[in-house]
Amino acid sequence: MFDFPDRKLSLEQLNAIACPHSVLLVACPGSGKTRTLTYKIVDELSKLNGHRKFVIAITYTHRAADEILDRIEHLGVDTKQLWIGTIHAFCLNWIIKPYSMYDDRLKYGFTVINSHDSEAIIEDLCKKYTNPKITYYDCPHYYASGKVKLGSRDKRKHENIKLVLREYFSILNKNQQIDFEQILYYADKLITNHPLISNALSSIFTSILIDEYQDTKNIQYSIICKILASGEGKTKTFIVGDPNQSIFTSLGGYPIEHGDLSQLSGLYIEKMNLTKNYRSSEKIIQYCHNYNVFATKVEAFSEDKSYPSLVTYNKSLSATDLEDEIIRLIRHSISDLDISENEICIVGPQWVHLASLTRRLVHRLPEYNFDGPGMVPFGRDYDNFWYKLSRIILSKPSPEMYSRRSRWAQEILDDLSTTGVSLEVSKREMLKQINAIEIDERDGLTYLKKFFDKFCEAFVIDFAIYPTLLNHHSSFFESSQRRIERLRKDGTSFIDDIDSFRKVFQPRKGITVSTIHGVKGAEFDNVIAFALLEGMVPHFQDPDGDTSAKKLLYVISSRARKNLFLISERRNGKEPTNVLNQCKFSYSPQP
Repeated sequence: MFDFPDRKLSLEQLNAIACPHSVLLVACPGSGKTRTLTYKIVDELSKLNGHRKFVIAITYTHRAADEILDRIEHLGVDTKQLWIGTIHAFCLNWIIKPYSMYDDRLKYGFTVINSHDSEAIIEDLCKKYTNPKITYYDCPHYYASGKVKLGSRDKRKHENIKLVLREYFSILNKNQQIDFEQILYYADKLITNHPLISNALSSIFTSILIDEYQDTKNIQYSIICKILASGEGKTKTFIVGDPNQSIFTSLGGYPIEHGDLSQLSGLYIEKMNLTKNYRSSEKIIQYCHNYNVFATKVEAFSEDKSYPSLVTYNKSLSATDLEDEIIRLIRHSISDLDISENEICIVGPQWVHLASLTRRLVHRLPEYNFDGPGMVPFGRDYDNFWYKLSRIILSKPSPEMYSRRSRWAQEILDDLSTTGVSLEVSKREMLKQINAIEIDERDGLTYLKKFFDKFCEAFVIDFAIYPTLLNHHSSFFESSQRRIERLRKDGTSFIDDIDSFRKVFQPRKGITVSTIHGVKGAEFDNVIAFALLEGMVPHFQDPDGDTSAKKLLYVISSRARKNLFLISERRNGKEPTNVLNQCKFSYSPQP
């Protein structure tokens, strides 16, 4: 076993890492899940006995992959034989690109359509359907058992959504494109119809580790388990998550049962638990227990477990007074409770409420910093080449950012190679060239256009002759321009300034404003949650409303280390969230 320099691992964590079998690890909030996963990856890397072997780690987000890689590299561990990323990136890099010749739809070439273009096509197709009216936001979908499943819970709209998606898929087919969800569909199809693929992958993967398994879709389990089964025990797995936080069920995510996982993978899998919460006070943990759907054990082990937490619930507040109350709670947290602004989070169920709220808070509390929707001048389209390049351009070439910028540079080189551009430069040389480019320009979009041109000039790339680069270039600037215009219209000042662009890739600073889904995985001293109302938490179309509401409330309350402020404001006749309203708890008086 790897000799860990960090001796703060608990016995539970060490036992999970040292287990010689495959593991399904159920980890409660604040239990050091990411630390355990990180060290398990390091341990697996230390056991590799050939340069052609790989450890695979699949994370739910790109950000999580970057965080884990940073931690591993900080330990001084060689990561050349580690691949880490999202399931979509895994399927694209390890299954679709190498084996596309086996599928009639893909063998003559394909491109992955970026999210902006996909949204534009669907938005345009929706215009013709007015009875009932549908929009892009009605059309999320995913694949299960080879069929398209709709994310919308409004069955009145299903027929029109199906017609839109049928036209959408036809357009993609005509243009030799696949979208985000089709990456999974074609990966599963390839690996199902051609067992040689899973045989080949299992022969080089010693282990496959999966984070946030409770958000994993059926098709994703299918792909991974086919590889595991082909290995006949030679490829092991380590799967981590918290079923109480499975809040992406509308998109097909669910926590697989232990027995089903063993049967699908053909492996003996040991079920283990992390039960010690090193994050929250005992009172916060007691409150979370009210929404513990899967009855997992959670014990308080934080250094602040005896902290005299405030857990308040306000259901008498008028919606017109909500903003004033949030401001009061922010000031109380900072001035009276001595909580730093970086340790405060405001949580709401819908982006539409949060974007305008963030802008108003920025205006009314100029003495504080904020990090939230309505503050970012361009979308985080992780599949867009120019977005990837902008990460390097807009981040500082500091020692603490070197590893991350170096990885990003390698991604740029890999994407260029895939596109057909072959550069005889190392990632270090690329970073040196980028760092040397100077642009005197205050407008953010103009700055990036000029920088991209200088980049192409430095490496002799005519991006206009490469369809993927050209399409991504147009999409990046069109979507960014639309976003900036919308933010300007809503009153956001200086959003187009280059300093606003640079903030996107700086470490998080200030009071966080986020949705419940967006805040999952984060932690803060103080959490302020509002709009906890029936029809919103849970969504009014949710067929399993009370269970979904419990999971959402579990996520909200388990983010807090010290204090939790819950609000069900009186809004348009809506009632407070049922399970919250019925919760019997000795709440603190309003501060």
